Amino acid sequence: MRWSTILQQCYFLSVTCLLTALEAVPIDIDKTKVKGAQPVDSAKIEPPDTGLYYDEYLKQVIDVLETDNHFREKLQKADIEEIKSGRLSKELDLVSHHVRTKLDELKRQEVGRLRMLIKAKLDSLHDTGIDYHALLKQFDHLNHMNPDKFESTDLDMLIKAATSDLENYDKTRHEEFKKYEMMKEHERREYLKTLSEEKRKEEESKFEEMKKKHENHPKVNHPGSKDQLKEVWEEADGLDPNDFDPKTFFKLHDVNNDGFLDEQELEALFTKELEKVYDPKNEEDDMVEMEEERLRMREHVMNEVDSNKDRLVTLEEFLKATEKKEFLEPDSWETLDQQQFFTEEELKEYENLISLQENELKKKAGELQKQKEELQRQHDQLEAQKLEYHQVIQQMEQKNYNKKFLHQCLVENRSSSHVCNLVCLFV
Repeated sequence: MRWSTILQQCYFLSVTCLLTALEAVPIDIDKTKVKGAQPVDSAKIEPPDTGLYYDEYLKQVIDVLETDNHFREKLQKADIEEIKSGRLSKELDLVSHHVRTKLDELKRQEVGRLRMLIKAKLDSLHDTGIDYHALLKQFDHLNHMNPDKFESTDLDMLIKAATSDLENYDKTRHEEFKKYEMMKEHERREYLKTLSEEKRKEEESKFEEMKKKHENHPKVNHPGSKDQLKEVWEEADGLDPNDFDPKTFFKLHDVNNDGFLDEQELEALFTKELEKVYDPKNEEDDMVEMEEERLRMREHVMNEVDSNKDRLVTLEEFLKATEKKEFLEPDSWETLDQQQFFTEEELKEYENLISLQENELKKKAGELQKQKEELQRQHDQLEAQKLEYHQVIQQMEQKNYNKKFLHQCLVENRSSSHVCNLVCLFV
């Protein structure tokens, strides 16, 4: 399988999997006969955004390397450990001059982009509060010491950086979700402080009522269980539940026909379960929580089924999972409304952090206000000086005019002595 195809197939796939050459499994069922099924042209599928700040650079490097026949041949024979160790990166020295030239140009563009990004950050921070370690980390995916040439070191660094970043994506998402929940609770409590006792009781009552309403939903099938998959088979695919067949189900939901269920394809299987709990029309249902629920369902299935941890589910792995007891008799699935994401101590610590940040922002706002007032004072002072200079110039011009007029009077002797004496008063 080509790199671009692998990049298309999953949203958060590690670069290890992006580089692994795999053959697609042929499909022997007619998907056009299934309700709602649409033929898929994998060549027209746009590679998804990996969420990396160097996502575009990563895709461009993959596309260019893919055009070199020698490198593609070596890639097909390489195993995962060879790719991760960096041994495959050394093959870069044997690619064509045309490919190397394109890679050099891509690297120069990426270095230029990062330099502009860092300069903008430094300018915005005004040399205060600069995290130099974070700024230098922007270059972790390439060798910035040689900004003009794409070398084997660059490919090795790109593979390792993307692998690490993508593998930590789920963990980062969970941490961000926890912060989101704490911020939501913090804002709710702050709002309650602004209300009278009577209004506060009304809001608390409304909050508890909405919470109970949200928790009152149909049973959610365990992700990846037979009950859950059969529900998709019947309601989404329009097939007879009595004819449920795991092998056919796998091939039916392998949307791009590559022989794997990737993370996107797995997450699509949970839509029916999520609709039992979340409705965008309901005030009590939070769509951010729905996506977190989807993420956790996918993680759970991957942990249970993906035996080689390559973030792809093969047909063999899928069928093996359907033979487990958990597939037929799973434990109940604990939805997010049954979980506590943070303790009171963690919330207080988070609120203290917010308070410190707010104080810092107020301090900076105060400094900016003083700078603004000083600039306004200087502006007013310059305007006053400008006006004063303008008046002086007008007076000088008037005196010069009077002198010329007096001179003309004396020369031409057209004016009386009285007029001349009057003009002299203004000279």
